[in-house]
Amino acid sequence: MDPLVSRGRVSKTPNVTTDPTAARASKIADLLGIAVRGTAAVLRLTQEGASVPFIARYRKEATGALDEVQIRKIQEHAQRLEELDARRATILESIRSQGQLSPELEAKIARSETKSELEDLYLPFKPKRRTRATIAKERGLEPLALQMWSGQAPAGQNSGWPQSAAKSFVNASLEVPDVDAALAGARDICAERLSQDSVLRQKARELVRERGVLVVSKAKEHREQSTKYDAYADFREPLNRAQSHRLLAIARGEAEGVLKVKVELDGVTLERIALEQLPARPTSPWSGQLREMATDCVARLVLPSAESDVRSVLDERAESDAIGVFSTNLRQLLLAAPFGGKAVLAIDPGQRTGCKTVVLDQTGKLLEHTTLYLVSGPGKLEEAKTTLRSLIKRHRVQAIAIGNGTHGRETEQFVREVLSAHPTDNPEHAFVVSVNEAGASVYSASEIARKEFPDLDLTVRGAISIGRRLQDPLAELVKVEPKSIGVGQYQHDVSQRKLGDSLAEVVESCVNQVGVELNTASAELLSYVAGVGPKLADNITRYRDEHGAFASRAELLEVKGLGNKAFEQCAGFLRIRGARNPLDASAVHPERYSLVGRIAKDAGVSVQQLVGNTSALGRIDVTRYVADDVGTFTLKDILDELAKPGRDPRANFEPPRFDAAISKLSDLKAGMQLEGVVTNVTAFGAFVDVGVHQDGLVHISELADRFVKDPLSVVKVGDRVRVRVLEVDLTRKRISLSRKGFANESTPT
Repeated sequence: MDPLVSRGRVSKTPNVTTDPTAARASKIADLLGIAVRGTAAVLRLTQEGASVPFIARYRKEATGALDEVQIRKIQEHAQRLEELDARRATILESIRSQGQLSPELEAKIARSETKSELEDLYLPFKPKRRTRATIAKERGLEPLALQMWSGQAPAGQNSGWPQSAAKSFVNASLEVPDVDAALAGARDICAERLSQDSVLRQKARELVRERGVLVVSKAKEHREQSTKYDAYADFREPLNRAQSHRLLAIARGEAEGVLKVKVELDGVTLERIALEQLPARPTSPWSGQLREMATDCVARLVLPSAESDVRSVLDERAESDAIGVFSTNLRQLLLAAPFGGKAVLAIDPGQRTGCKTVVLDQTGKLLEHTTLYLVSGPGKLEEAKTTLRSLIKRHRVQAIAIGNGTHGRETEQFVREVLSAHPTDNPEHAFVVSVNEAGASVYSASEIARKEFPDLDLTVRGAISIGRRLQDPLAELVKVEPKSIGVGQYQHDVSQRKLGDSLAEVVESCVNQVGVELNTASAELLSYVAGVGPKLADNITRYRDEHGAFASRAELLEVKGLGNKAFEQCAGFLRIRGARNPLDASAVHPERYSLVGRIAKDAGVSVQQLVGNTSALGRIDVTRYVADDVGTFTLKDILDELAKPGRDPRANFEPPRFDAAISKLSDLKAGMQLEGVVTNVTAFGAFVDVGVHQDGLVHISELADRFVKDPLSVVKVGDRVRVRVLEVDLTRKRISLSRKGFANESTPT
């Protein structure tokens, strides 16, 4: 036990609290500005195992129509509060077991709103490693420290008292050789106690956050070398203005040993605050010792801890921002307009090894594959032309997808020349489109690809993936780990667990927003449907292989392991085209089929006749069907779905148009105006593919004719944009672009 810690009366029993779930719902509702009723409903449904897409789509009455973003925020706050409560309980038990838990301290711990507040209160009672203060205590200097802390001295002993008081503690055998050593040890004990003061620690964090300056320089061994961190070789910026992408870059440079980072702060103000926490009066004979102690305490114990805490919070914010950018980009990519169920020829460009070429039918099934050699002599080139014409004509190909990697533009030019020279061999008027192949090689070498095409070469699998990405980006990209798709920012510098969780949530959200065709979906796509997961997805595809296509949603209950709860969660997001019950092809949940039947009967038509019948639907008075569990939110969703059942929410497909005369970096000249496609958005700008194998950067300052704080507010992945070339650096393969003057012309693909 530490005599310098005021104990007070010990509390032997914990406080009696109200229902923790209700209290948590109230607290979260206040934080987010959301109704308590809806917040409580989200927490209850989550505890019951409901997924976010299900809650957002099918439990609007309970939540007040909260969207997925709001629901996830509620869940995130609930998890933080749960973790905070668990830590609070651990701290209380630890202090109670030491016999030091007073009612006052317990009340403070109960009121703590943040982890830092909790840890500050726990610090005096936390088991410690051996410090200068503990060594001083071992040397018998604690009584002297108590005198110093209180600032008291015997009457008439003000002059020279600290030295007089310290004389009796001089003991060579305890390694206290003189008065100065005794006073130094006492100061160490007091400094440690002062550093544990929760008010001082909080003030220190506030000062560092508000007035601290981030100072960055290159490490001594890298000062004469050129590095990718040279922009931060002599860098200063107030912490409260630090941008997330810069913090991540600096943190990476620091981790690699290239950069040195520190936080500068005038400690005088903090020393004054520290002295104000002491019981000693300014006129005390100990005041000189206490000022020296406070200076040491602030510099050695308080500021480093505060700087670490603040940087940790800022790094966490930067990490959250980076994950948010990645998630937004991924959502745009996954929800890109699909070409749809049409025959596609896809080419994975290659030079020496040739262009791997595949033909896919309207369902994505491989029909034929071959290799076209474009740079192996005139004979091989003519053979490639003949083969390409034959494939297009024989399979009535409607689009030709070409990977945008190395040799992609040359391959695209070759295909266009063939189509132009032999239009009669192109009965469907197939067009050429460049497809982002990021992650295709990851897929082609994956276990998923090996299961799908065990007898095919990796490069052929890659070509299949390119073609399927054109047909349905969402269905194909779910097979690739999101981090491999290439739309992130500092993705290797953030928590991989948090990044993975966030990206998985995005994929789940997109899959359920679009809906999944039950009889053709891959196991990977099915695994993201609410309530399904990988194991049930495998069981569903196994059942489909053994019993044939599902005839109805109800048949899902025959799948091994798929019970009533899983059915409730997933059924509304699965579609069965051509089912006997037309509602099975819609987003109407099976739990509302009887309601739709009643609506149809009242309208004097069958359910089949009601679906798509806008005239009959327009005459329905929804208020007649409001009940305890069905409100206007649900009824509106049902009528909207009946009007356009199974409608794909994604935009209509329109291919990007690159300048045919521009195919390589050296073709670009400053001042050129081009059309391109946004491939990635970061905190500092957007990358745009203009068809030369190297994306150009539109810096945030060049994104619009006005000030732009957030690039995502003006462009998104997949947008078609017009840009002007500012500069081309052939040596470093960098392209600087501008959207100024074209800011209102972008349209999503």
